[in-house]
Amino acid sequence: MISFSQLDEDKGGKNLHLEHLEDEILNYGVEGGRAAINFLRSLRDMLAGNSRSSINMTVKWDGAPAIFAGIDPSDGKFFVAKKSVFNVNPKLYKTSAEIDADLSGALNEKFKVALSEFSKLGIKEVLQGDLMFTDDVSKETIDGVSYYTFQPNTIVYAVPVDSDMGNKVKKAKIGIVWHTTYTGKELQSMKASFGANISGLKKPSSIWMDDATYKDVSGRATMTTKETASVTSALSNTGTTFKKISAVQLKKFLNLQDSMTGAIAGASLKTYNNSKVRAGEKITNPKLHAKDYEKWVGTSIQKQIDKAKSTAGKKKYTDMQKEYVREVSKHTNNLVQIITFQNYLVDAKSQIVNKLNSVKGLTDTFIKTANGFKVTNPEGYVAIDRVSGGAVKLVDRMEFSFNNFTAVKAWDK
Repeated sequence: MISFSQLDEDKGGKNLHLEHLEDEILNYGVEGGRAAINFLRSLRDMLAGNSRSSINMTVKWDGAPAIFAGIDPSDGKFFVAKKSVFNVNPKLYKTSAEIDADLSGALNEKFKVALSEFSKLGIKEVLQGDLMFTDDVSKETIDGVSYYTFQPNTIVYAVPVDSDMGNKVKKAKIGIVWHTTYTGKELQSMKASFGANISGLKKPSSIWMDDATYKDVSGRATMTTKETASVTSALSNTGTTFKKISAVQLKKFLNLQDSMTGAIAGASLKTYNNSKVRAGEKITNPKLHAKDYEKWVGTSIQKQIDKAKSTAGKKKYTDMQKEYVREVSKHTNNLVQIITFQNYLVDAKSQIVNKLNSVKGLTDTFIKTANGFKVTNPEGYVAIDRVSGGAVKLVDRMEFSFNNFTAVKAWDK
C-alpha cells in the first residue's frame, strides 16, 4: 500500500502545497484512494478516543505571508525568507539591507520585524510558519465583546481583550504560528516534517507564537457513539463504491489527465471539479457530472481553437479536441464510480471537520463583510501520519471558497 510519505513526493519534501483528501485518488489512483480511506478511518478512531490512532492533527491558520526562519547550514547565520528559500539560488534575508534591496511597503516592514524578533528565539533548524500580525492588531467590539483582532488574509482572528492570550497579543510586536520543521545539511535537500516542536525555543514577550497542534480547550473533541457510527456508515459506503472502480481504467484515465498540460491544462477533471467549488455547487449527480465533464473538455479546448490565429494552429487544436473528447467519453462509466467515491469520502470528511469545528479553539474566527462581522470556522485542518510524516488537508472547500469571494479581505480595508 502507498505510504503517506509517498503522497507528498511531488512536493520534493517541501511543505509548499498540500492536497485535498478527496483528490488523492486523482493524484495516485487506486493506491491514493485506499490511503484516503485509511486516513479517515484513523481520524475517526482518534476522535472516538482510540489512542492507537496513528494520526496527529494540526489547525490550518489563514496567515500570510508564509515565513521561513532558521539557520543557513552553509554559513551558520540566521535568516528569514519567503517560499523561494528552497530555490537553487535561494533568496535569504540575513540583514535589513538585504530586505530593503528586495522588498517594499508593508512586506518590507513585516520581514524586518521578523528578522529582528525571530533571531531571539534560538531556532536551530529551519521552521515554516504563517505570519498572523505585526503592527496591524486592531481593537473591535463584536456582539458586545471587546476583542483584539488581526486579519492576515481572509479570516479575522479575535482574542478577548481581558484574556491571557489577549494580554500576550497586546505586548507582542509579531505573531506567528509555526507548523513545519525542516532538517538537512543544505537548504535545497532539506526534508519537511509536519509539525513544529517549539517547547525549547525562547519566549520573549515581544513574540506571540504557537505551534499549529489541534487543541481542545473545551473538552468536546471526542465523538459520541452516534457520531462515530455515522462516520463509519459513510466510510462503509465509500469502501463499497471504491471496490466498483476499475483500477485498469482509472490508470488509463489518469494517464490521459497527465497529458493535459500547457494550453489545455484547464481541461482536467480537477480543474472542472474546482470550478464547481468556486461556484458553490455541490456535485449531487455523479452521472450528470461525468457526462458534463465531456462537455467541459470540449469547451476548454475550444478556447484554444478560438485563440489560434493560423489555420494550422486551429487544426491542431480541433484534432486535439476530437481526440480528447473521444478518449474521455470511454471513461464515463468508471468516472461515475470515482465521483461517487469522492462524494462519500467528502461526506465522511465533512462530519469529521464539523466535529473539529465544534470545539473551541485558541481564538474566535470571523469574516468581515459589508454588514459587519460574521462567525466562520477555521480555514481547516491538516492530518499527519505519525509513522510516515505525510499529510493531507481537511477543508470545507465550499465554505472557504465562498468566504474568499465574499469576505472583505485585509487588503480591501
